[in-house]
Amino acid sequence: MPAAVVALIIIAIFVLIVLSRTVRIVPQARAGIVERLGRYHRTLTPGLNIVVPFIDRVRPLIDMREQVVSFPPQPVITEDNLVVGIDTVLYFQVTDAKAATYEIANYIQAIEQLTVTTLRNVIGGMDLEKTLTSREEINAQLRGVLDEATGKWGIRVNRVELKSIDPPISIKDSMEKQMRAERDKRAAVLLAEGQKQAQILTAEGEKQAAILRAEGQAQAAVTQAKADAEAQALRANGQAQAIATVFHAIHEGKVNPELLAYQYLQMLPQIAQGEANKVWIVPSELSKALEGVGQLFGRPPATEPKPDGERRD
Repeated sequence: MPAAVVALIIIAIFVLIVLSRTVRIVPQARAGIVERLGRYHRTLTPGLNIVVPFIDRVRPLIDMREQVVSFPPQPVITEDNLVVGIDTVLYFQVTDAKAATYEIANYIQAIEQLTVTTLRNVIGGMDLEKTLTSREEINAQLRGVLDEATGKWGIRVNRVELKSIDPPISIKDSMEKQMRAERDKRAAVLLAEGQKQAQILTAEGEKQAAILRAEGQAQAAVTQAKADAEAQALRANGQAQAIATVFHAIHEGKVNPELLAYQYLQMLPQIAQGEANKVWIVPSELSKALEGVGQLFGRPPATEPKPDGERRD
């Protein structure tokens, strides 16, 4: 192979290397730091970029998207001297590639340690019960402290979440017993309230039923009294008409006392049927009528005694 061809091949390879080190394509949401002769020169933006080969050096690209980091559970002591394990999740975003490169050596590790120390300071001022019920407050305090501390590193903390808060096993057992007792208490209270309401409703129902029964009985008594009064009025009217008819017939027929006595004798058996009829009162007119009946059957009338000195026939 001639020396000229070898030289051309070497030159072509050198040109390709120079071109590859001169043209840099940066993807979207990435940033590159260019150092010229060991000092910061500029930041590469997404797209096609030209650098000076062998003079400019491009550091590893930095992801400018929001990132999520989950830290392992950290033991934290509460105000009432109880150790709890807290697992945190951090959402952050690099806003300044230069500051994230030169202001901090390892911003992920720095954020983790800062989160742990801040979490201990915040939880140290709370008891266990408040710690378990104040997640939003803890998240807000952590986010405020971390965002302020990481601002100079070119990092913005968007959100901090407590993924889990694990108290000691003995405390868990005590809390479960307490919660079980509270649930039993609430269940007993609810049961008592239900029974009370049921008794009240039953009493109200019985009261309403008694009132309705009394009103019904009163209305029935009023209706019965009206019906009895109307029946008595009708009976009295009928009896009055019957008496009037009888008297009219008597006056029209000119009934003599003997016939009346005979009718009275026919009514005596019906009068004797009553259990309370133990004493009979016989009017004087009846005796006179009976004398008349006796005369009809041929019995002589009883003669009245004459005064002394008079002669009897």
